[in-house]
Amino acid sequence: MKIAFHGAAQEVTGSCTMIETKEVRFLVDCGMFQGGREADGRNRAPFAFDPRTINFVLLTHAHIDHSGLLPKLWRDGFRGPIYTTPATAELLAIMLRDSASIQGSEAERAKRKSRTRGAAEPIYSMADAEAVLGLLSVVHYDTLHNPHDSIRIRLRDAGHILGSAILEIWVKESPRERKLVFSGDLGQPGRPILRDPSPIEDADILFVESTYGDRRHKSLAETLDEFVAVVNETLEVKKGNVIVPAFAIGRTQELIYYFHHLTCRGRFRHLSIFIDSPMATAVTRVTRSNLALFDEEAKKLVAWHAAGKGLPNLTFVGSVDESRALNTIRSGAVIIAGSGMCTAGRIKHHLLHNLGRRENAVLITGLQAQGTLGRRLVDGAERVRIFDQDVAVRASIHTLGGFSAHADQSALLHWLGAFRRAPTRTFVMHGEPRSSTALAGEISRRPGWNMQTPKTGQMVEVAAGDAGKRLP
Repeated sequence: MKIAFHGAAQEVTGSCTMIETKEVRFLVDCGMFQGGREADGRNRAPFAFDPRTINFVLLTHAHIDHSGLLPKLWRDGFRGPIYTTPATAELLAIMLRDSASIQGSEAERAKRKSRTRGAAEPIYSMADAEAVLGLLSVVHYDTLHNPHDSIRIRLRDAGHILGSAILEIWVKESPRERKLVFSGDLGQPGRPILRDPSPIEDADILFVESTYGDRRHKSLAETLDEFVAVVNETLEVKKGNVIVPAFAIGRTQELIYYFHHLTCRGRFRHLSIFIDSPMATAVTRVTRSNLALFDEEAKKLVAWHAAGKGLPNLTFVGSVDESRALNTIRSGAVIIAGSGMCTAGRIKHHLLHNLGRRENAVLITGLQAQGTLGRRLVDGAERVRIFDQDVAVRASIHTLGGFSAHADQSALLHWLGAFRRAPTRTFVMHGEPRSSTALAGEISRRPGWNMQTPKTGQMVEVAAGDAGKRLP
Protein backbone atom coordinates (compact mmCIF):
# COMPACT_ATOMS: atom_id res chain seq x y z
CA MET A 1 0.00 0.00 0.00
CA LYS A 2 1.23 3.46 -0.89
CA ILE A 3 0.09 6.62 0.87
CA ALA A 4 0.75 9.96 -0.83
CA PHE A 5 0.19 13.26 0.98
CA HIS A 6 -0.83 15.91 -1.56
CA GLY A 7 -1.89 18.60 0.92
CA ALA A 8 -2.66 19.49 4.55
CA ALA A 9 0.55 17.89 5.80
CA GLN A 10 2.43 20.34 8.05
CA GLU A 11 -0.06 22.91 6.77
CA VAL A 12 -3.76 23.49 7.35
CA THR A 13 -5.31 23.70 3.88
CA GLY A 14 -5.35 21.68 0.65
CA SER A 15 -6.46 18.37 2.19
CA CYS A 16 -5.81 15.54 -0.26
CA THR A 17 -4.43 12.08 0.53
CA MET A 18 -4.12 9.26 -2.01
CA ILE A 19 -4.28 5.58 -1.05
CA GLU A 20 -3.00 3.13 -3.65
CA THR A 21 -2.89 -0.67 -3.77
CA LYS A 22 -2.43 -3.05 -6.70
CA GLU A 23 -6.22 -3.08 -7.16
CA VAL A 24 -7.46 0.41 -6.37
CA ARG A 25 -6.47 4.07 -6.19
CA PHE A 26 -8.61 6.57 -4.28
CA LEU A 27 -8.48 9.99 -2.67
CA VAL A 28 -9.55 11.17 0.74
CA ASP A 29 -10.62 14.80 0.14
CA CYS A 30 -9.53 17.11 -2.67
CA GLY A 31 -9.32 20.60 -1.19
CA MET A 32 -8.08 24.03 -2.13
CA PHE A 33 -5.01 25.69 -0.69
CA GLN A 34 -5.87 28.95 1.08
CA GLY A 35 -3.81 31.85 2.38
CA GLY A 36 -0.48 33.25 1.22
CA ARG A 37 0.76 34.38 -2.16
CA GLU A 38 1.50 30.83 -3.32
CA ALA A 39 -2.03 29.46 -2.84
CA ASP A 40 -3.37 30.48 -6.24
CA GLY A 41 -0.39 28.98 -8.06
CA ARG A 42 -0.66 25.74 -6.11
CA ASN A 43 -4.37 25.47 -6.91
CA ARG A 44 -3.64 26.04 -10.61
CA ALA A 45 -0.75 23.60 -10.81
CA PRO A 46 -1.40 20.18 -12.39
CA PHE A 47 -2.26 17.41 -9.95
CA ALA A 48 0.71 15.26 -8.94
CA PHE A 49 -1.28 12.24 -10.17
CA ASP A 50 -3.46 11.45 -13.17
CA PRO A 51 -7.11 12.11 -12.13
CA ARG A 52 -8.26 9.60 -14.75
CA THR A 53 -6.68 6.81 -12.70
CA ILE A 54 -8.57 7.60 -9.47
CA ASN A 55 -11.35 5.06 -8.82
CA PHE A 56 -13.31 7.14 -6.30
CA VAL A 57 -13.10 9.92 -3.72
CA LEU A 58 -14.08 9.81 -0.05
CA LEU A 59 -15.01 13.27 1.23
CA THR A 60 -14.91 14.11 4.94
CA HIS A 61 -16.87 17.39 4.77
CA ALA A 62 -17.84 20.40 2.66
CA HIS A 63 -15.31 23.06 3.68
CA ILE A 64 -13.46 24.35 0.60
CA ASP A 65 -10.03 23.36 1.94
CA HIS A 66 -11.31 19.77 1.76
CA SER A 67 -13.60 19.89 -1.30
CA GLY A 68 -12.67 22.94 -3.38
CA LEU A 69 -10.61 21.25 -6.12
CA LEU A 70 -13.18 18.55 -6.93
CA PRO A 71 -14.38 20.48 -10.03
CA LYS A 72 -10.76 20.72 -11.21
CA LEU A 73 -10.43 16.97 -10.64
CA TRP A 74 -13.42 16.49 -12.98
CA ARG A 75 -12.01 18.96 -15.50
CA ASP A 76 -8.77 16.95 -15.62
CA GLY A 77 -10.47 13.61 -16.27
CA PHE A 78 -11.84 12.08 -13.05
CA ARG A 79 -15.19 10.34 -13.59
CA GLY A 80 -15.61 8.11 -10.53
CA PRO A 81 -18.09 8.43 -7.64
CA ILE A 82 -17.58 10.77 -4.68
CA TYR A 83 -18.85 9.27 -1.43
CA THR A 84 -20.00 11.53 1.39
CA THR A 85 -22.88 12.13 3.80
CA PRO A 86 -26.29 13.46 2.66
CA ALA A 87 -25.82 16.79 4.48
CA THR A 88 -22.39 17.28 2.94
CA ALA A 89 -23.85 16.63 -0.51
CA GLU A 90 -26.46 19.34 0.14
CA LEU A 91 -23.79 21.79 1.26
CA LEU A 92 -21.53 21.03 -1.69
CA ALA A 93 -24.27 22.10 -4.08
CA ILE A 94 -23.94 25.55 -2.48
CA MET A 95 -20.19 25.64 -1.86
CA LEU A 96 -18.88 24.45 -5.22
CA ARG A 97 -21.22 26.66 -7.23
CA ASP A 98 -20.17 29.61 -5.11
CA SER A 99 -16.50 28.71 -5.57
CA ALA A 100 -16.93 28.49 -9.34
CA SER A 101 -18.67 31.86 -9.33
CA ILE A 102 -15.78 33.38 -7.36
CA GLN A 103 -13.29 31.83 -9.81
CA GLY A 104 -15.10 33.47 -12.73
CA SER A 105 -15.40 36.87 -11.05
CA GLU A 106 -11.76 36.98 -9.96
CA ALA A 107 -10.58 35.95 -13.43
CA GLU A 108 -12.61 38.75 -15.03
CA ARG A 109 -11.27 41.26 -12.52
CA ALA A 110 -7.70 40.14 -13.21
CA LYS A 111 -8.24 40.43 -16.98
CA ARG A 112 -9.55 43.97 -16.64
CA LYS A 113 -6.60 44.91 -14.46
CA SER A 114 -3.89 43.31 -16.64
CA ARG A 115 -5.55 43.89 -20.02
CA THR A 116 -3.69 40.81 -21.22
CA ARG A 117 -5.50 38.54 -23.61
CA GLY A 118 -6.01 35.04 -22.18
CA ALA A 119 -4.63 35.95 -18.74
CA ALA A 120 -5.93 34.56 -15.45
CA GLU A 121 -8.41 31.94 -16.62
CA PRO A 122 -10.57 30.53 -13.79
CA ILE A 123 -9.27 27.38 -12.12
CA TYR A 124 -12.56 25.75 -13.13
CA SER A 125 -15.93 26.75 -14.51
CA MET A 126 -19.52 26.56 -13.31
CA ALA A 127 -20.00 23.70 -15.80
CA ASP A 128 -17.18 21.77 -14.06
CA ALA A 129 -18.84 22.35 -10.66
CA GLU A 130 -22.23 21.19 -11.96
CA ALA A 131 -20.67 18.10 -13.52
CA VAL A 132 -18.85 17.03 -10.38
CA LEU A 133 -22.03 17.44 -8.30
CA GLY A 134 -23.49 14.72 -10.49
CA LEU A 135 -20.86 12.29 -9.17
CA LEU A 136 -21.95 12.57 -5.52
CA SER A 137 -23.08 9.34 -3.89
CA VAL A 138 -24.49 9.62 -0.37
CA VAL A 139 -23.60 7.26 2.48
CA HIS A 140 -25.48 7.57 5.77
CA TYR A 141 -23.67 7.66 9.09
CA ASP A 142 -22.82 4.31 10.71
CA THR A 143 -23.66 2.15 7.67
CA LEU A 144 -21.21 -0.10 5.81
CA HIS A 145 -20.67 0.46 2.09
CA ASN A 146 -18.44 -1.15 -0.55
CA PRO A 147 -17.09 1.40 -3.06
CA HIS A 148 -14.82 -1.33 -4.49
CA ASP A 149 -14.47 -5.11 -4.16
CA SER A 150 -11.42 -4.65 -1.92
CA ILE A 151 -12.73 -1.69 0.11
CA ARG A 152 -15.34 -1.28 2.86
CA ILE A 153 -16.14 2.10 4.39
CA ARG A 154 -18.17 3.50 7.27
CA LEU A 155 -18.74 7.20 7.97
CA ARG A 156 -19.05 8.35 11.58
CA ASP A 157 -20.13 11.74 12.95
CA ALA A 158 -17.11 14.07 13.35
CA GLY A 159 -19.07 16.89 15.06
CA HIS A 160 -17.13 19.56 13.14
CA ILE A 161 -19.75 21.00 10.78
CA LEU A 162 -23.06 19.69 9.50
CA GLY A 163 -22.44 16.37 7.74
CA SER A 164 -18.76 16.12 8.69
CA ALA A 165 -17.43 12.57 8.90
CA ILE A 166 -14.71 10.42 10.38
CA LEU A 167 -13.79 7.75 7.83
CA GLU A 168 -13.33 4.08 8.73
CA ILE A 169 -11.83 2.28 5.72
CA TRP A 170 -11.06 -1.43 5.51
CA VAL A 171 -8.57 -2.24 2.72
CA LYS A 172 -8.08 -5.84 1.55
CA GLU A 173 -4.56 -6.36 0.29
CA SER A 174 -3.37 -9.96 0.35
CA PRO A 175 -2.37 -11.44 2.69
CA ARG A 176 -4.06 -8.94 5.07
CA GLU A 177 -6.90 -6.52 5.61
CA ARG A 178 -5.98 -3.23 7.20
CA LYS A 179 -8.25 -0.69 8.84
CA LEU A 180 -7.48 2.95 8.06
CA VAL A 181 -9.12 5.76 10.02
CA PHE A 182 -9.17 9.40 8.91
CA SER A 183 -10.33 11.70 11.68
CA GLY A 184 -11.21 14.43 9.18
CA ASP A 185 -11.69 17.67 11.09
CA LEU A 186 -12.95 16.86 14.57
CA GLY A 187 -15.32 19.13 16.46
CA GLN A 188 -14.84 20.39 19.99
CA PRO A 189 -17.07 18.32 22.31
CA GLY A 190 -19.78 20.10 24.24
CA ARG A 191 -20.45 22.66 21.48
CA PRO A 192 -23.96 23.71 20.48
CA ILE A 193 -26.00 22.45 17.54
CA LEU A 194 -23.95 19.38 16.55
CA ARG A 195 -23.30 16.15 18.39
CA ASP A 196 -19.88 15.29 19.82
CA PRO A 197 -17.41 13.36 17.63
CA SER A 198 -17.99 9.62 17.53
CA PRO A 199 -15.40 7.58 19.44
CA ILE A 200 -13.33 5.12 17.40
CA GLU A 201 -11.82 2.11 19.13
CA ASP A 202 -9.32 0.64 16.70
CA ALA A 203 -7.23 1.28 13.58
CA ASP A 204 -4.13 -0.16 11.97
CA ILE A 205 -3.23 3.17 10.35
CA LEU A 206 -4.58 6.44 11.74
CA PHE A 207 -4.62 9.90 10.17
CA VAL A 208 -5.47 12.56 12.76
CA GLU A 209 -5.90 16.32 12.38
CA SER A 210 -3.86 18.76 14.47
CA THR A 211 -5.21 22.23 13.66
CA TYR A 212 -5.06 23.18 17.34
CA GLY A 213 -2.71 20.42 18.41
CA ASP A 214 -0.50 22.82 20.35
CA ARG A 215 -3.07 24.64 22.46
CA ARG A 216 -6.28 24.51 24.42
CA HIS A 217 -9.31 26.68 23.83
CA LYS A 218 -10.76 28.94 26.46
CA SER A 219 -13.72 27.42 28.23
CA LEU A 220 -17.08 28.04 26.62
CA ALA A 221 -18.24 30.04 29.65
CA GLU A 222 -15.20 32.36 29.46
CA THR A 223 -15.63 32.74 25.71
CA LEU A 224 -19.30 33.68 26.04
CA ASP A 225 -18.49 36.20 28.78
CA GLU A 226 -15.92 37.88 26.53
CA PHE A 227 -18.32 37.72 23.57
CA VAL A 228 -21.08 39.46 25.54
CA ALA A 229 -18.69 42.06 26.94
CA VAL A 230 -17.25 43.03 23.53
CA VAL A 231 -20.63 43.24 21.79
CA ASN A 232 -22.35 45.20 24.55
CA GLU A 233 -19.47 47.63 25.09
CA THR A 234 -19.15 48.31 21.35
CA LEU A 235 -22.85 48.81 20.73
CA GLU A 236 -23.98 50.46 23.95
CA VAL A 237 -20.90 52.34 25.24
CA LYS A 238 -18.76 53.12 22.20
CA LYS A 239 -21.80 53.41 19.89
CA GLY A 240 -20.00 51.54 17.13
CA ASN A 241 -20.49 48.46 14.96
CA VAL A 242 -19.36 44.88 15.48
CA ILE A 243 -17.90 43.22 12.37
CA VAL A 244 -17.65 39.43 12.39
CA PRO A 245 -15.85 37.48 9.65
CA ALA A 246 -17.45 34.05 9.71
CA PHE A 247 -17.38 30.85 7.72
CA ALA A 248 -20.66 30.31 5.90
CA ILE A 249 -20.83 26.70 7.03
CA GLY A 250 -20.96 26.09 10.75
CA ARG A 251 -19.65 29.29 12.30
CA THR A 252 -22.41 31.59 11.04
CA GLN A 253 -25.09 29.18 12.26
CA GLU A 254 -23.32 28.81 15.61
CA LEU A 255 -23.17 32.59 16.04
CA ILE A 256 -26.88 32.89 15.25
CA TYR A 257 -27.46 30.22 17.91
CA TYR A 258 -25.46 32.13 20.53
CA PHE A 259 -27.08 35.48 19.79
CA HIS A 260 -30.50 33.87 20.25
CA HIS A 261 -29.45 31.81 23.27
CA LEU A 262 -27.90 34.79 25.09
CA THR A 263 -30.85 37.03 24.23
CA CYS A 264 -33.11 34.38 25.74
CA ARG A 265 -30.94 34.55 28.89
CA GLY A 266 -31.23 38.35 29.02
CA ARG A 267 -27.56 39.03 28.26
CA PHE A 268 -28.30 40.81 24.97
CA ARG A 269 -31.16 43.16 24.14
CA HIS A 270 -32.30 45.13 21.12
CA LEU A 271 -29.74 43.59 18.77
CA SER A 272 -29.73 44.34 15.04
CA ILE A 273 -27.86 41.51 13.33
CA PHE A 274 -27.18 41.37 9.59
CA ILE A 275 -26.12 38.12 7.94
CA ASP A 276 -24.44 39.46 4.81
CA SER A 277 -23.71 36.26 2.91
CA PRO A 278 -26.06 34.67 0.38
CA MET A 279 -24.15 31.43 0.81
CA ALA A 280 -24.53 31.52 4.60
CA THR A 281 -28.26 32.15 4.13
CA ALA A 282 -28.55 29.06 1.94
CA VAL A 283 -26.46 27.01 4.37
CA THR A 284 -28.67 28.12 7.26
CA ARG A 285 -31.70 26.75 5.39
CA VAL A 286 -29.89 23.41 4.95
CA THR A 287 -28.94 23.43 8.63
CA ARG A 288 -32.55 23.95 9.71
CA SER A 289 -33.67 21.09 7.44
CA ASN A 290 -31.29 18.66 9.17
CA LEU A 291 -32.74 18.86 12.68
CA ALA A 292 -32.07 15.14 13.21
CA LEU A 293 -28.32 15.89 13.34
CA PHE A 294 -28.70 18.48 16.14
CA ASP A 295 -27.92 17.87 19.78
CA GLU A 296 -30.72 18.12 22.36
CA GLU A 297 -29.89 21.68 23.49
CA ALA A 298 -30.08 22.97 19.93
CA LYS A 299 -33.44 21.27 19.41
CA LYS A 300 -34.79 23.12 22.46
CA LEU A 301 -33.58 26.46 21.08
CA VAL A 302 -35.23 25.74 17.73
CA ALA A 303 -38.53 25.32 19.59
CA TRP A 304 -37.96 28.62 21.45
CA HIS A 305 -37.11 30.35 18.18
CA ALA A 306 -40.31 29.01 16.61
CA ALA A 307 -42.31 30.68 19.39
CA GLY A 308 -40.97 34.03 18.14
CA LYS A 309 -40.74 35.83 21.50
CA GLY A 310 -37.94 38.22 22.47
CA LEU A 311 -35.82 37.47 19.44
CA PRO A 312 -32.99 39.71 18.20
CA ASN A 313 -33.68 41.54 14.96
CA LEU A 314 -32.06 39.20 12.43
CA THR A 315 -31.82 40.25 8.77
CA PHE A 316 -30.47 38.09 5.94
CA VAL A 317 -28.95 40.42 3.37
CA GLY A 318 -29.34 39.39 -0.25
CA SER A 319 -28.47 41.89 -2.95
CA VAL A 320 -25.22 43.76 -3.48
CA ASP A 321 -27.08 47.07 -3.02
CA GLU A 322 -28.40 45.91 0.36
CA SER A 323 -24.87 44.90 1.33
CA ARG A 324 -23.46 48.29 0.33
CA ALA A 325 -26.16 50.03 2.33
CA LEU A 326 -24.80 48.43 5.51
CA ASN A 327 -21.66 50.53 5.12
CA THR A 328 -23.71 53.67 5.75
CA ILE A 329 -24.63 52.44 9.25
CA ARG A 330 -22.45 54.27 11.76
CA SER A 331 -23.50 52.49 14.95
CA GLY A 332 -25.61 49.72 16.44
CA ALA A 333 -25.07 46.99 13.84
CA VAL A 334 -23.67 43.48 14.14
CA ILE A 335 -22.55 42.49 10.64
CA ILE A 336 -21.65 38.83 10.06
CA ALA A 337 -20.13 38.23 6.62
CA GLY A 338 -17.85 35.85 4.72
CA SER A 339 -15.21 34.87 4.18
CA GLY A 340 -14.08 33.58 7.55
CA MET A 341 -10.39 34.36 6.90
CA CYS A 342 -11.18 37.75 5.27
CA THR A 343 -9.68 36.60 1.96
CA ALA A 344 -12.66 37.35 -0.30
CA GLY A 345 -16.32 38.24 -0.34
CA ARG A 346 -18.36 40.92 1.37
CA ILE A 347 -16.40 40.98 4.62
CA LYS A 348 -13.56 42.86 2.87
CA HIS A 349 -15.92 45.73 2.03
CA HIS A 350 -17.13 45.93 5.63
CA LEU A 351 -13.58 45.91 6.97
CA LEU A 352 -12.65 48.63 4.49
CA HIS A 353 -15.40 50.88 5.87
CA ASN A 354 -15.11 49.97 9.57
CA LEU A 355 -11.48 49.18 10.47
CA GLY A 356 -10.51 52.85 10.57
CA ARG A 357 -12.95 53.82 13.35
CA ARG A 358 -11.94 53.35 17.00
CA GLU A 359 -15.51 52.83 18.20
CA ASN A 360 -15.86 49.64 16.14
CA ALA A 361 -14.81 46.08 16.98
CA VAL A 362 -13.84 43.11 14.85
CA LEU A 363 -14.57 39.68 16.31
CA ILE A 364 -12.34 36.88 15.00
CA THR A 365 -14.09 33.61 15.76
CA GLY A 366 -12.17 31.02 13.73
CA LEU A 367 -8.79 29.85 12.49
CA GLN A 368 -6.85 32.38 10.40
CA ALA A 369 -4.32 30.66 8.14
CA GLN A 370 -0.86 32.06 7.47
CA GLY A 371 -0.90 34.73 4.77
CA THR A 372 -4.55 35.75 5.12
CA LEU A 373 -5.90 39.21 5.92
CA GLY A 374 -7.54 37.77 9.03
CA ARG A 375 -4.19 36.46 10.26
CA ARG A 376 -2.59 39.88 9.79
CA LEU A 377 -5.33 41.45 11.91
CA VAL A 378 -4.89 38.81 14.61
CA ASP A 379 -1.13 39.38 14.58
CA GLY A 380 -1.63 43.07 15.32
CA ALA A 381 -1.08 44.77 11.97
CA GLU A 382 -1.48 48.55 12.26
CA ARG A 383 -2.24 48.96 8.56
CA VAL A 384 -3.56 46.52 5.94
CA ARG A 385 -4.22 46.60 2.19
CA ILE A 386 -7.83 46.06 1.08
CA PHE A 387 -8.80 46.46 -2.59
CA ASP A 388 -5.49 48.26 -3.22
CA GLN A 389 -6.23 50.78 -0.47
CA ASP A 390 -4.06 51.35 2.58
CA VAL A 391 -6.32 51.06 5.65
CA ALA A 392 -5.39 52.02 9.22
CA VAL A 393 -6.48 49.48 11.84
CA ARG A 394 -8.06 51.57 14.61
CA ALA A 395 -10.97 49.25 15.48
CA SER A 396 -10.33 46.85 18.34
CA ILE A 397 -9.55 43.26 17.25
CA HIS A 398 -10.80 40.44 19.49
CA THR A 399 -9.89 36.78 18.96
CA LEU A 400 -12.38 34.36 20.50
CA GLY A 401 -10.66 31.00 20.05
CA GLY A 402 -13.23 29.27 22.22
CA PHE A 403 -15.69 29.36 19.32
CA SER A 404 -13.50 27.13 17.19
CA ALA A 405 -15.17 24.22 15.40
CA HIS A 406 -11.89 22.29 15.71
CA ALA A 407 -11.00 20.11 18.67
CA ASP A 408 -8.21 21.55 20.78
CA GLN A 409 -5.26 19.53 22.09
CA SER A 410 -7.17 18.27 25.11
CA ALA A 411 -10.17 17.18 23.01
CA LEU A 412 -7.93 15.49 20.43
CA LEU A 413 -6.14 13.52 23.13
CA HIS A 414 -9.50 12.59 24.66
CA TRP A 415 -10.75 11.30 21.30
CA LEU A 416 -7.56 9.29 20.83
CA GLY A 417 -8.06 7.85 24.30
CA ALA A 418 -10.97 5.76 23.01
CA PHE A 419 -8.57 3.54 21.01
CA ARG A 420 -8.20 0.21 22.77
CA ARG A 421 -4.74 -0.32 21.28
CA ALA A 422 -2.22 1.90 19.59
CA PRO A 423 -2.41 1.93 15.78
CA THR A 424 0.65 0.49 14.07
CA ARG A 425 1.24 3.89 12.46
CA THR A 426 -0.25 7.30 13.17
CA PHE A 427 0.11 10.26 10.81
CA VAL A 428 -0.49 13.71 12.30
CA MET A 429 -1.87 16.03 9.61
CA HIS A 430 -3.86 19.21 8.98
CA GLY A 431 -1.85 21.52 11.17
CA GLU A 432 0.96 24.02 10.88
CA PRO A 433 4.36 22.49 11.85
CA ARG A 434 4.28 23.72 15.44
CA SER A 435 0.78 22.28 16.01
CA SER A 436 1.51 18.92 14.36
CA THR A 437 4.80 18.49 16.19
CA ALA A 438 3.26 19.39 19.55
CA LEU A 439 0.39 16.94 19.17
CA ALA A 440 2.71 14.18 17.94
CA GLY A 441 4.89 14.76 21.00
CA GLU A 442 1.93 14.50 23.37
CA ILE A 443 0.65 11.31 21.72
CA SER A 444 4.10 9.68 21.65
CA ARG A 445 4.15 9.71 25.45
CA ARG A 446 1.58 6.94 25.29
CA PRO A 447 3.11 3.44 25.11
CA GLY A 448 3.23 1.87 21.66
CA TRP A 449 2.21 4.89 19.57
CA ASN A 450 4.35 5.28 16.42
CA MET A 451 4.04 8.90 15.32
CA GLN A 452 4.86 10.59 12.00
CA THR A 453 4.31 14.16 10.81
CA PRO A 454 4.47 13.87 7.00
CA LYS A 455 5.05 16.78 4.64
CA THR A 456 2.98 17.68 1.60
CA GLY A 457 4.49 15.85 -1.38
CA GLN A 458 5.72 12.92 0.70
CA MET A 459 4.86 9.30 -0.12
CA VAL A 460 4.95 6.44 2.40
CA GLU A 461 4.86 2.75 1.59
CA VAL A 462 3.37 0.17 3.97
CA ALA A 463 4.70 -3.34 3.35
CA ALA A 464 2.10 -6.02 2.58
CA GLY A 465 3.01 -8.02 5.68
CA ASP A 466 2.87 -5.11 8.11
CA ALA A 467 -0.11 -4.63 10.43
CA GLY A 468 -3.71 -5.61 9.87
CA LYS A 469 -5.56 -8.90 10.16
CA ARG A 470 -4.56 -11.89 8.01
CA LEU A 471 -7.23 -12.68 5.41
CA PRO A 472 -8.93 -16.05 5.81
